[in-house]
Amino acid sequence: MKATARFKVFFNSIKGKIFALFLVAFLVASGLTLLNVWTLSAVRGQLNLSERYDDLVNSILEARRYEKNILIYGGAESLHEGLVYLDQAQSDLTGLAPDIIRTNGPQGPQIFEEFKQAFADYRRDFIALGNAQDPASAESIRTSGKRLVDMAGKLTAAKRERIHKTIFEVSLLPFAYLAVFLAFMAFLIAFIAKSLLRPLAMIGKITDRVATGDFSPVNVSEHHIEEVAGLLDALNRMSLELATHQEDLLQARKIAAIGTLTAGVAHEINNPLNNIVLCADTLRETYGDVLDADAKETVEDILTQAERARDIVKDLLDFSRSERASFSPLSPEMIVKSSLALVKNQAVLAGLTMHVDIAPGLPLVDGNMRRVQQVFVNLVQNAAQATPQGGTIAIIARDAGAFVEFTVQDTGKGIAPEDLPHVFEPFFTTKAVGEGTGLGLAVTYSIIKRHNGRIEVESEPGKGTAFHVFLPKAAAL
Repeated sequence: MKATARFKVFFNSIKGKIFALFLVAFLVASGLTLLNVWTLSAVRGQLNLSERYDDLVNSILEARRYEKNILIYGGAESLHEGLVYLDQAQSDLTGLAPDIIRTNGPQGPQIFEEFKQAFADYRRDFIALGNAQDPASAESIRTSGKRLVDMAGKLTAAKRERIHKTIFEVSLLPFAYLAVFLAFMAFLIAFIAKSLLRPLAMIGKITDRVATGDFSPVNVSEHHIEEVAGLLDALNRMSLELATHQEDLLQARKIAAIGTLTAGVAHEINNPLNNIVLCADTLRETYGDVLDADAKETVEDILTQAERARDIVKDLLDFSRSERASFSPLSPEMIVKSSLALVKNQAVLAGLTMHVDIAPGLPLVDGNMRRVQQVFVNLVQNAAQATPQGGTIAIIARDAGAFVEFTVQDTGKGIAPEDLPHVFEPFFTTKAVGEGTGLGLAVTYSIIKRHNGRIEVESEPGKGTAFHVFLPKAAAL
């Protein structure tokens, strides 16, 4: 079964089909060669038989020459020599019997029997003439001899006509070979067009379609050639990667455009906010003793909201910051532990269980510790806010080829499917008004992209959310 499967895979490949074509071509050429050899052998055989017909006629004519000697000179010696030639003719006739019947077609058996009878009559008359030399015998032998020679001449003529017909048929064989060759070439062209050119043309159309932005997959199961199916499968993977990277590119461009805008807005807002905080502090310190309770509460509200606005401005500046921080090799274990140290108390106060699972011997990653810590702090804070008391937040680190994969997983309420495509967009939030700015995940996405990594999210409402962060491994020293 395994050998059959291997042969099937081989003949479904381009090299297998080329091998099959060469094998068919070899078999066709061998068949035509054998046919040509056979026809030449048949012609040679017919010529050999023709010589035996000539031998038969010559033997009969030699017997008739001795017949004349008997008539003129008489003698037992001429009778004996004549019978020798008749015996030779008898032997030739016996050997030629099947060919005489075959050459003369449906009347062949009758013609052979008539010739055989004529030969027997002539032999009888020849013996009678030699023994008696009767004038009546002389007249009879002349008649039977002439009849035998005429019949032998007709057999020879029929044989020569058959040979000419065979030669004519053989002369037509090159045209038959040409027809077979043309038929084989037509089959070869059709095969190449169907098995090779059509898939290649289809691949060209697919690449044109991908170039126009259509990344829909191609059905590989319809194509049975191994190389074409493999190429189409690679094109499908390429299309998927292009589609994914195109979404990432659009997201990055969107974030870059918003970052440029928010950077200017943040700087413009920061100065008035500082003035508001300064004025409120001055008002509280200078007139704090004379202000009533409502006035003091109002001043405190001004300071609180101003501080909140300053935090938002700080997030905007972090989001829009484009300078490249210095990178160094970082230990995945150190990244996770140092990040958790910053938010562990918040998780404990919320009644959550922290679970850390870091695979031993993970390679170092290339990054900036402060920025990477900011990523995991944001993710853990979001998980803590989305997870009810008694839930679990897990941080898992695993080797993932050229990356180290960090997973932050919670058992919270999850994210609605319609919201998943937008979670990394700036200012998008599912929290209530006043509880979030929608910049945390956008800043996280921006930091990871600057690290040449990627972030993915999967979530199911009511079952929790998992963020997968892929950071590139540091180059080996």
